[in-house]
Amino acid sequence: MRASEFIQEGFSARPKAKMHPDHAQVQKGVHLARDPGGYDRIYHMNRLMMAAACADGKDKKKIPGVDSSSWYEKYNTIHPYTEQEHNMIHQAMATVPTDGGPIVDDHRSLEPEHVHRVSPVKGFKGYAR
Repeated sequence: MRASEFIQEGFSARPKAKMHPDHAQVQKGVHLARDPGGYDRIYHMNRLMMAAACADGKDKKKIPGVDSSSWYEKYNTIHPYTEQEHNMIHQAMATVPTDGGPIVDDHRSLEPEHVHRVSPVKGFKGYAR
């Protein structure tokens, strides 16, 4: 089989090449998707599949009650673990022009208020340590 017989991918927003009729016939359905502008297709696909997990599949309408954006949108996030790493990120952002900034102040991670502090599971009787 020659490479020209494979499904071809175009270089524009929509592929220039059409899918071969034999390939289209054996598909259940094919959709093209990417974020507007094509800047971060991996993140866009992640958001798309998270929305698909919330859908009931009964119709093709917008999913009610689901926000179409997140708190970081098309930004990358940086999660330093130590105070030194936190300072390093601040220094780097002061040196390199960047669009963004800190959204959570530096503090040690804490347990959320609603987390069980004591295990609800009882220990086994007769368990030797």
